[in-house]
Amino acid sequence: MLTDAQKRTLVTIARGAVRGAAGAAPATIDVDGGLPAASGGFPAASGAFVTITRGGQLRGCIGTLQCLRALPEEVRRVAVGAAREDPRFPPLTAAELDDLEIEVSILGPLESIDPIDPAAFEIGRHGLVAEQGSRRGLLLPQVATEQRWDRETFLSQTCVKAGLPHDAWRGGARVFRFDAEVFRD
Repeated sequence: MLTDAQKRTLVTIARGAVRGAAGAAPATIDVDGGLPAASGGFPAASGAFVTITRGGQLRGCIGTLQCLRALPEEVRRVAVGAAREDPRFPPLTAAELDDLEIEVSILGPLESIDPIDPAAFEIGRHGLVAEQGSRRGLLLPQVATEQRWDRETFLSQTCVKAGLPHDAWRGGARVFRFDAEVFRD
């Protein structure tokens, strides 16, 4: 579990990386954030995502399910990806920086579930991953809450995100759940 200081540091790192990726001067922040409470104490994480919104609308979201570097470095890397590489949007520009909201999601381990079991996951607490063959899709826990989806819609939309038929969770696709710490500035 992250401390409040670590959360602030990760959001600051993400915001600085987004600014730099958009062509503005990035904030100079070391990976420990220069905060004594955050130094060297970042826990291991299974994954990290950075979501950028502008005016309440999604502007970019990229992440990883496998943190290969220290958490601050992974957050910096996926923040740059969210600003430049989300295929749904053109790269972010410096003109868009003033009104951005930055949200960081730190993922816990994936747990295989039986999606037919009504107790397999909880809306608002768990995110989902659906995979079949080389296709894989992920939806963060807050997506189901924001969209007011019920459990079947959440499962179906996760399959669609993976490029699978909406009902692939009923047979063929493997489904995983995960917890996430989600925070923003």
